[in-house]
Amino acid sequence: MKKIDWYILRKFIGTFVYSLMILLVISVVIDITEKIDDFLEHNLSIGFVFMHYYIGFIPHIAALLFPLFIFISVIFFTSKLAYKTEIVAILSAGVSFRRFLRPYWVGAILFASILWAANRWVVPAANRIRTTFENKYVSAPKDAETMKDRTMRVDSLTYITFGFYDPNYKNGSNFVMKRIKGQQVIYSLKADRFSWDSVGRKWKLDFVTVRTISGMKETLHTRNDTTVKIPLHPAELIEEKNKEQAMTTPELNRYLAREELRGAEGLNVYYVEKHRRTSAAVAVIILVLIGAIISSKKVRGGSGLHLALGIVISALYILFMQFSTVFATKADLNPLLAAWIPNFVFAGLALYLYFRAPK
Repeated sequence: MKKIDWYILRKFIGTFVYSLMILLVISVVIDITEKIDDFLEHNLSIGFVFMHYYIGFIPHIAALLFPLFIFISVIFFTSKLAYKTEIVAILSAGVSFRRFLRPYWVGAILFASILWAANRWVVPAANRIRTTFENKYVSAPKDAETMKDRTMRVDSLTYITFGFYDPNYKNGSNFVMKRIKGQQVIYSLKADRFSWDSVGRKWKLDFVTVRTISGMKETLHTRNDTTVKIPLHPAELIEEKNKEQAMTTPELNRYLAREELRGAEGLNVYYVEKHRRTSAAVAVIILVLIGAIISSKKVRGGSGLHLALGIVISALYILFMQFSTVFATKADLNPLLAAWIPNFVFAGLALYLYFRAPK
């Protein structure tokens, strides 16, 4: 890294931080205007709202727009360098275009690493704070819907079927638990009614019939009530909106492993979120390079033309991301592919622009 590299890198970091601060202030002001009635209705102080809501809202909105806003920042300060003929002077001094991009690579990898770490640990914790506040003071969650005829796997041998379950009262009817070894049912338990015992953290069963099968022998027992302890909490039976955004990556991995064991469906949205956290960090590097390449050429339109082009590319990136996400969640597109399609497309665009750029 030479003096000119540090000069460009300082411009890079300074412009992005300044732009990000402006974005966050505008976002907070807009959000306050939308929720001011809810704050006043619950008589919440400014300090309370900030510590219990905006401390989670700010990382959420910053991470959401991080790749696109860093792209606009690169275009803005690089076009200024080009307008002042500084880039022409650098290249005329014998510096290759590839060497000129070194500080952009350094800055892109630095910011990509920050976003990658934040998406895995910081942003999910912030989302948990934000959603908890919104559910309590802004929009109270609706009662969970009742569940009918749902079967899930709770461990390697055990399957559970709920004929009817009301998550609001944590009870239901027609409970069936079977243990299957190989192709044979070795244990079957049926209960007319069941409910959650919050003190003992067990499921209480009423009017129970138990069948134990060993080869050709079968024993049958009935009892009025009993309790069973299985690795299934009532909270896990409630579908929370955007639950995947409030999980750290290790929590998300454990959740996916458990739900796959249970044979759960509709997990693509969780896989898309898992892969998006890495692809968003790589997108920072790709968009930085595209921004540096398209804005390094001095044009008659100046910064305005470069910024207009940057906004168009940003809109296309968002469009690609939304399309791929919808296809993954609704049309069974591979979640890994869905999260990385925009990066593949824009990486190809970056290579095309690089080879076409005047050097």
